[in-house]
Amino acid sequence: MADTTQDNSGSRGGLFGDGFDLGRLLLEGRAFFALIAIIIVFSMLSPFYFTVNNLLIMSSHVAIFGLLAIGMLLVILTGGIDLSVGSTLALSGVVAGALMQGVELQMFGVTLYPPVWVVAILACATGAFVGIINGVLVAYFKVPAFVATLGLLYVARGVALLMTNGLTYNNLGGREELGNTGFDWLGFNRIFNVPIGVIVLAVVAILAMLMLNRTALGRWIYSTGGNARAAELSGVPVKRVTVLVYVMSGVCSAIAGLVLSSQLTSAGPTAGQTYELTAIAAVVIGGAALTGGRGNVRGTLLGAFVIGFLSDGLVIIGVSSYWQTVFTGAVIVLAVLLNSIQYGGRKRSSPKTTGTPPSSTPKAKQA
Repeated sequence: MADTTQDNSGSRGGLFGDGFDLGRLLLEGRAFFALIAIIIVFSMLSPFYFTVNNLLIMSSHVAIFGLLAIGMLLVILTGGIDLSVGSTLALSGVVAGALMQGVELQMFGVTLYPPVWVVAILACATGAFVGIINGVLVAYFKVPAFVATLGLLYVARGVALLMTNGLTYNNLGGREELGNTGFDWLGFNRIFNVPIGVIVLAVVAILAMLMLNRTALGRWIYSTGGNARAAELSGVPVKRVTVLVYVMSGVCSAIAGLVLSSQLTSAGPTAGQTYELTAIAAVVIGGAALTGGRGNVRGTLLGAFVIGFLSDGLVIIGVSSYWQTVFTGAVIVLAVLLNSIQYGGRKRSSPKTTGTPPSSTPKAKQA
């Protein structure tokens, strides 16, 4: 596929010599250039925007979206979608909040206060459980991903509301005598002045990159999104891969829920509303194709920073929250349009460039 587009760009003739196409460079690097433009514009509009402390604060906000977006990317690469990430974030946060309040065992007349690391593991297990349900529905019961994850969006949110009776768990700092302190470490502590949430995002991003680029599972994910039927005939365990990406998306959502709850030192059932749309937007802005098979973690992270830095910049200069919604929606539409231009153009140019008959073009693309 890469060779096809390279030959095609060379035949058109670059603006600055053979093999160089400025339009293609701007199109493929749009997320990076958009981020630079946002930083420059808001730095001119506010003297407080481009400061080290503000950039670190904004990065800690982006960490939530970035974690959700990485999980969403893995699902979208297989040609699926996960609309339940925001609700999974809320449910995992509520589970963590409930555990921090103590688990009452009425039979024995005692209340257990699990340590924070146990709370974190159980919260991630909650996210994985939601992911398993999504994956099984999509892979084995052939429920469309949109419908399955939309259903889990409501189920997870409803369970969170039932657990809290619509209220919020506050003061999750824990108590020394109970041995459950340290929950706020994720949200408030820093290492070398870098917020812990940003470090968590970096670690998850590096692991996702290594998995996609260096392991068989990564190749299976891309091949499943490129052509699931052909991948299955080639020996790829498509169903297991599908379940696994939804599980990883659920775990990423749970980690995001822990980071958000730690930053707020509270956990509520309404947290993460519409965050699934933000995660999808970050993936699309980063250049991934919603049809699957194309995309990478680097672009997704850039997309998350574009949305986060744009939203925070609008807040800093005092733009109404209603206009923020308008700008964010416009960015999403523009990103989808550019993706359509990028990948649609490649599809149209492939038969002419390769010189192969139309019937053999799909096989060449899958290779």
